[in-house]
Amino acid sequence: MRTQPQEIIRQLEEKSGRLDKESILERAINEGCDEFFHGVQMALDKLCTFGVKQVPFKEGDGQGLDWRSFRELAGKLQKRELTGHAARDAIQLAMDVATEEQWNGYYRRILIKDLRCGVSEKTVNKVCKKLKRDDLMVPVFSCQLAHDGAKYPKKIKGWKLIEGKLDGSRLLIVVNKNGAVECFSRNGKQVTNFKKVEQQFSDAAETIFESRASVQAVVFDGEIMSSSFQDLMKQMHRKTDVQTDDAVYHVFDMIELGEFTSGKCELDQKTRSEELQGVIGTIQETYGGLENVNVVGWEMVNLDTANGKKRFEEINRDAIESGLEGIMIKDPDAPYECKRSHSWLKIKPVISVDLEIVDCEEGTGRNEGRLGAFVAHGFDDGREIHVNVGSGFSDDQRIEFWETRDECIGMIIEVRADDVTQNADGTYSLRFPRFERFRGFEPHEKI
Repeated sequence: MRTQPQEIIRQLEEKSGRLDKESILERAINEGCDEFFHGVQMALDKLCTFGVKQVPFKEGDGQGLDWRSFRELAGKLQKRELTGHAARDAIQLAMDVATEEQWNGYYRRILIKDLRCGVSEKTVNKVCKKLKRDDLMVPVFSCQLAHDGAKYPKKIKGWKLIEGKLDGSRLLIVVNKNGAVECFSRNGKQVTNFKKVEQQFSDAAETIFESRASVQAVVFDGEIMSSSFQDLMKQMHRKTDVQTDDAVYHVFDMIELGEFTSGKCELDQKTRSEELQGVIGTIQETYGGLENVNVVGWEMVNLDTANGKKRFEEINRDAIESGLEGIMIKDPDAPYECKRSHSWLKIKPVISVDLEIVDCEEGTGRNEGRLGAFVAHGFDDGREIHVNVGSGFSDDQRIEFWETRDECIGMIIEVRADDVTQNADGTYSLRFPRFERFRGFEPHEKI
């Protein structure tokens, strides 16, 4: 008799070592516990959500709920065929049938998307790859990212599609044909605080899919912006008193969900950008919707000509004067790839490095009793950087960060500087480092 999924979860909970957990997963594959891995896929696949916030614990045994019945329930929740009270009642019925061990140890954990056994998609996929069971691997959430254009000047030539680089937060919005809409950060963390933007996309779903009869869902890629980046970050994951009605979603790409999950859309950049403009334009002309959505403007420039180089300089200067973070240089013939790609290059007026806070130093003089500098450390392009970041803070921030200095340790911050300099010991520092923002909400988190 095969080991039950909840028993495998229990074994994983009892072991803290990575090798021990990998050994348990290997045994489960060799034993043929595919049902367990299918549940793990649902729990760890960031794009698989069930639209439920509260899933109760069970006390007492039912007759037992077979996997096929639970999978049918999970599928209806995922497709939003069951929502609201109907979803609640269906979950309650399934829970009543399940045994206490089944529900609390496995099924409930899938629905809350937290296996609570210290196993990540990376661990699962490593074991599956080793045993050549790619069918059991967990889909990895990833979007296209840009390289620093300053490091690849030889690639900035020929015809390029130029966009302004916005100083917002990356947001990917999945719109389903049935009108269901979900938002995700670039790392796959679900974001639920932009209801106004979600509703506008939901209302526009029929128009979005008019020419896509065979497509079930599409992914919009862009940046969400508010009055300021810090205000936006405070609102993104708040549980109460959320104020995001002024947020505007600036979208710059669109691909089918199936292409996103497979990791690549073969359609070239220029065609995708043109189609995006057409879709959003049609929606706005049809019924005036998407008031909080804007398509990022772009321009084709030939960087091999004198006029093209001149226009490129004008666009770059205008972007900086307009308060943009810089510009994006995109290969018009390239596909969308869910990884960091040279077909997208970013150019900023200053360099930007993400470092970890390792210490906090008290200020002197007028800053005595409050933060003087963050001591930051990290790696960028193979260079070890160690630097004191003492500017870029407001007086209120110096007070707040000093009072919460223990909580700041381990946080990832974005530091802007004019250049990277080398120290005598072989490590690197930054010229005129300035604190820009926190990059996450918890230690070691980068959003």
